[in-house]
Amino acid sequence: MTGLSGVEKRLADLGYTVPDVAAPVAAYVPAVQDGRLVLTSGQLPFVDGELPASGKVGDGEGLVPPDQAKQLAALCALNAIAAVKSVVGDLDRVSRVVKVVGFVASDPSFTGQPGVINGASELLGQAFGEAGTHARSAVGVAVLPMDTPVEVEITVAL
Repeated sequence: MTGLSGVEKRLADLGYTVPDVAAPVAAYVPAVQDGRLVLTSGQLPFVDGELPASGKVGDGEGLVPPDQAKQLAALCALNAIAAVKSVVGDLDRVSRVVKVVGFVASDPSFTGQPGVINGASELLGQAFGEAGTHARSAVGVAVLPMDTPVEVEITVAL
């Protein structure tokens, strides 16, 4: 674990490795820095370039269960951390996670978006400690890119 930042060490202790930043799927960049803020584009739950699940979140046959979607939201947050790292290099430069916006592709009867996005919030809290406490929005939507169940973007301060 030599050479890992404190944030990366905490993630490693949880069984996560900060991946390489995911290549954009359209005309944008994964993250930009403006002064002390770094804003990420929406991040999907890619693992080694693949989506582990697709479809709408909800309870019932053919739907992505909320517990699985919560795990996918954590992967989105991990990919957002990778996007931040691609801009700042050392994740220990992050002084605060300011805002998290999470989108959940929801079955029309599903209203548990906050619980799903808790997956991202909890991972950010574990990775950044007190500095991971943030403002947040959790939004249900009809569909997301590539039919992913969840998408997360974050804003951090340096």
